[in-house]
Amino acid sequence: MEVILLEHVEKLGKMGDKVNVKNGYARNYLLPQKKALRATEANLAVYEQRKAELEARNQALFDEATKLAKALNGYSTVLIRQAAETGQLYGSVTIRDIAAAIVAAGHSIERRQIFLEKAIKDLGVYKVRLNLHPSVSQTILVNVARSDDEAKKQAKAFENA
Repeated sequence: MEVILLEHVEKLGKMGDKVNVKNGYARNYLLPQKKALRATEANLAVYEQRKAELEARNQALFDEATKLAKALNGYSTVLIRQAAETGQLYGSVTIRDIAAAIVAAGHSIERRQIFLEKAIKDLGVYKVRLNLHPSVSQTILVNVARSDDEAKKQAKAFENA
């Protein structure tokens, strides 16, 4: 299905691009999220009329994401969890846990903006990427430990490594 992108979509295209995507991706994600319109003559005319408004909205989102990225520069959080003597967690640290810690620190972020390659299942310090905007990302540190003292030791060891 050919669609017109209403905003920059990572690994797909920029705002205003006409791209071919699979029907399910368009129907289930792009169209309901209002990230794209079907590429018809009528929709192309609608896009041209709304182009300035969409660009202004995209610029506002970009500015907000840049401001948040600057605020989160060098940010690290400590998550206290129970773990076995081998360092394996009883459970795991998920995107929801990381988002809750960031929101508790006073920053506004959504769960979908956090990118984890896999769930955190061991103690340690992990780099987690935040996709704040398709063209703005930031990396934060998540320190998973059993206690505050252990978290300090892990942070010191991570800095020295």
